[in-house]
Amino acid sequence: MKRAPTRDILWLFLATRLLLIIITYFSYILLTQERYSGDPVAFNAFLNSWSQWDAKIYVRIAQFGYQSPYDLAFFPLFSLLIAIPGHILGPWSYLPLGMLISNAALLGSLFILYYLAADVGGDQVAHRTILYLCIFPTALFFFTAYNESLFLLLSSGTLLALRRQRWWLAGVLGLLAALTRSAGIMLAAPYLYELWLARERIMVTKRFFLFSALPILLIPTGMLLYSIYCWSRTGNFLAFVSVQAHWARQTSWPWQGFVQTIFELFWHQPFGSFNQVHILIDTTATVTFIILAIVGRKKIRPTYTLWISLLLTSILISSSIGQRDPFISNRRFVLEMFPAFITLAMLTVSRPRLHQALLWIFPALLATLSLLFVMGKWMV
Repeated sequence: MKRAPTRDILWLFLATRLLLIIITYFSYILLTQERYSGDPVAFNAFLNSWSQWDAKIYVRIAQFGYQSPYDLAFFPLFSLLIAIPGHILGPWSYLPLGMLISNAALLGSLFILYYLAADVGGDQVAHRTILYLCIFPTALFFFTAYNESLFLLLSSGTLLALRRQRWWLAGVLGLLAALTRSAGIMLAAPYLYELWLARERIMVTKRFFLFSALPILLIPTGMLLYSIYCWSRTGNFLAFVSVQAHWARQTSWPWQGFVQTIFELFWHQPFGSFNQVHILIDTTATVTFIILAIVGRKKIRPTYTLWISLLLTSILISSSIGQRDPFISNRRFVLEMFPAFITLAMLTVSRPRLHQALLWIFPALLATLSLLFVMGKWMV
């Protein structure tokens, strides 16, 4: 397999990190300081502006452990990776470490996604796939202490290992993904599908079959380990499921979120309300990625279509029916659906005007949403 262009990927990574730093500098100063003020802003104020919403929770869990049963909704691996060096370096280090891990995981993901996209559509598609991912309007969550980039790294790494038939590596990465997000357990389905595709090769001998098939057991083991921990804390193996209602999530029919969205947009919410804008953002992200999944089903590897279908199903059946925005956070969850970015890249190869439009629209929206995030607006 052809090597990824390290220099191009590093430049893309650094350029987009610099963009977010510039946004933080100008937006935080201009929106928090008095007019014509000559007082400087402390460096830690810039850093702490990225400690919002879930980032605070992951950092708090890393520093103090699971203090509330409701915290169990947040799977442990990301906070654990912060905690290991954080306990050595001290309290000041937890947020910087979380951001460092998140950005390092993104960098690793870019290399993996380049290989996966190039395998499907060639170098041009691969370049555009990682470009769109980095400038996507909600790519800000790859910059702060959220676990999106870690899950993307582990899930895409699992699928790359499956593509290369590195079964044990896929099992280990799947285990880690299942310790990062509950959706990680669904990697067992792509694993089974790849086993089926490789059945003639792996069933040559019983030993080789067992060597290829047994690692799939590692994937649910990740969730099993966390379930045992939940049981030790609360007496409930599925405490991470039980507390979802506290975070306004509940099991629902896939269409319920759309029905509520239509009602909110066209009946309940007045034009120009804060809720209306948020509902539009999350609904647009949800519908767009459903369309990309449908369009891409004949363009990309079936394993990737299976994976994005599972991810979409999981967010549709766990909508926040109890809130005004049933698709809340979907703008963030779609970041993990890398097959859609490959499909989008393939579509723009023959549509240069669409590509040019995305190069203007995506960064503008990224800057806007990043500004809202650092100012503590409702952008979860």
